[in-house]
Amino acid sequence: MSSNLKPLVLHAHGTGPNPYKVAALLEFLDVPYEVKLWQFGDAANGVKGSQFLKINQNGRVPAVEDPNTNVVSWESGACMNYLLRVYDKENKFGPKGDSEQAHVDFDKWIFFLVSSLGPMMGQVNWFRHYHSQKNDDALKRYEEQAYRTFEVLEGQLKSHDGQYILPGSTISAVDLHFYPWVYQHGFAQLSIENYPTVSKWIQTVGGLEQVKAAYKKLPEGKEM
Repeated sequence: MSSNLKPLVLHAHGTGPNPYKVAALLEFLDVPYEVKLWQFGDAANGVKGSQFLKINQNGRVPAVEDPNTNVVSWESGACMNYLLRVYDKENKFGPKGDSEQAHVDFDKWIFFLVSSLGPMMGQVNWFRHYHSQKNDDALKRYEEQAYRTFEVLEGQLKSHDGQYILPGSTISAVDLHFYPWVYQHGFAQLSIENYPTVSKWIQTVGGLEQVKAAYKKLPEGKEM
């Protein structure tokens, strides 16, 4: 990537999964970026405070500001798609081919993550760690649904005996969407013992230097 690019600004906090996928894609694209870390709540340095709401009126991270194009993006899917359109001109991390099926396959797995696996994991974490009252019924439901999505992912990986979610020998943005959520299985206290291919995939993706760099750099960002 051109060295004359101004660094993009990735707005994040250190605990949620979604900012990490954006950081990882920036690492793979070799696009310079700096990280600003926000707190929860409506204080001046909070995502619900007036300063951050000017960047993202939904008051959530990640958000990306690009001084090279003056584009501001929020929602992790929108941020990832923006980076792919603007900085992945050779389509190294997008759909695996030019066919309509290749584009659909790329989209469907990302939508499965943002509509199913991610939300189910989020609800498990909420009812296990943050809900003010114990609710075993809700926790049981979301655990079952999270495991169901793990089974779907296991089947996809097995279907082509691949290292990555989409067939082929190279990583795609699909893997970067999934990794931060599945990686949290330990925090969610969910076992992946019954999903050996998923376990292997976690080790493969987590061992990549760009992913390691994202997980190191993001928590070291500038505190707002």
